[in-house]
Amino acid sequence: MIETKAITKTVSTSEGELQILQPISFHVKAGESIAIVGASGSGKSTLLGLLAGLDEVSSGEIMLDGQPLHTMDEEKRARLRGEKVGFIFQSFMLVQSLTALENIMLPAEINGLKNPREKALEILQQVGLGHRAHHYPNQLSGGEQQRVAIARAFITQPKILFADEPTGNLDAANSDKVEALLFKLNKDNNTTLVLVTHDTELANKCARQLHMQAGQLSESSLREAS
Repeated sequence: MIETKAITKTVSTSEGELQILQPISFHVKAGESIAIVGASGSGKSTLLGLLAGLDEVSSGEIMLDGQPLHTMDEEKRARLRGEKVGFIFQSFMLVQSLTALENIMLPAEINGLKNPREKALEILQQVGLGHRAHHYPNQLSGGEQQRVAIARAFITQPKILFADEPTGNLDAANSDKVEALLFKLNKDNNTTLVLVTHDTELANKCARQLHMQAGQLSESSLREAS
């Protein structure tokens, strides 16, 4: 499903070139759940953004469901994301002027899916927020906003779901709800789940852990999902 070969990321600074990611190679199978863990500044979120096509690699190759992400311009990457990828941001990234229902409908409408309203209402029920359909983000709790963000990411039924610190802004009770929802979607739809997290308990629920340190990927820790 995802295969990387010696990908790197380098950015220009006032002091010269800064290499954020050293050459990284690994493979993710369809339907797997992967946690990318490591200290702040280790390159976890940078790697996630590259895998999702939100940014370009400096060198190396990324194959995403058989498609050469590393050769695509932003327009082609955006099209591929719309077809195959869902992305959940730590800060939710909901459109404040749209209701929960309208936020979820948005990617479905962009991708030309039929009956976007009906699909959005159905998935809103699945995340337990059918009664919040017409509320705006500022009328929702952090946990509710994150569940809306998950519903929005999942309405197009993506093959791959990326999540950047999906429980980072939540209390324990809401973290548990979001975790349960992520793994339910992963299991029920055989969706490949790749997440960045500082949460050890969340990471341990994934089938594999990839450890980042100073831009390098260490040995992966293979586990059976609990």
